[in-house]
Amino acid sequence: MEFTFPDDRKVQINCRDAASLLTQVGQNLTEGRGFALATLNVDHLQRLAEDAGFRHAYAQHDLVCADGNPIVWLSRLAGRPVSLAPGSDLVLPLAGVAARQGLPVALIGSSNESLALASAAMRARVPGLAVALTHAPGFPFDPAGAEADDIIESIRQSGARLCFLALGAPRQELFAIRARDALGNVGFASIGAGLDFLSGHQRRAPGWVRQAKMEWAWRMLSNPKRLAARYAKGFTILPGHAAAAIRLRRRQAP
Repeated sequence: MEFTFPDDRKVQINCRDAASLLTQVGQNLTEGRGFALATLNVDHLQRLAEDAGFRHAYAQHDLVCADGNPIVWLSRLAGRPVSLAPGSDLVLPLAGVAARQGLPVALIGSSNESLALASAAMRARVPGLAVALTHAPGFPFDPAGAEADDIIESIRQSGARLCFLALGAPRQELFAIRARDALGNVGFASIGAGLDFLSGHQRRAPGWVRQAKMEWAWRMLSNPKRLAARYAKGFTILPGHAAAAIRLRRRQAP
């Protein structure tokens, strides 16, 4: 499944489900190949349409999965179905892949308190996991600035081979590409609020809400001042993407 933007730059979902994603991550880590993982959602689609720098970074990601039911629905409309693989659900499985290979991880983003709690939760739930580095950048974090340089060097010195980025879009995706290219053998997974969910600093929607495909509503109501306008803006772009998905399906029909 791919999305094409006005400058003809394309963003492709190349991990059809969580299982295939974890398999590819395991292979990359085994072979010492760095990578950047993005979790595509409607907010990202809206930002991608407006921000050429974000599009450029996203198009360079090695792995992209569907983080949001609207992305899954669009893939079905296009006749190229993918399964839901939310970044928040991937944190512990990805950590498990690293732990089984004896590779340490790093946690970047959020706050020092949240990172300490998330680190403890991850080590308690993933046997053998080593957290080599935690770092909460200053705000606003500049993925092209001096602090980013310092973080890249800290990751290098720590020996971490898988780095979880909780910096928010587009900062985490921009930093992921820069750091991947600088380090070469480290994987970067942009997982948004995933660490704050583990630490308890943010409460995730209950399971029944997620099963009803209404996690977006739960999040919006939990912080309407910050999220209501974002979700409203995201919904306005869906009809255009739905029409593009239908055209894509028709082009591939026999």
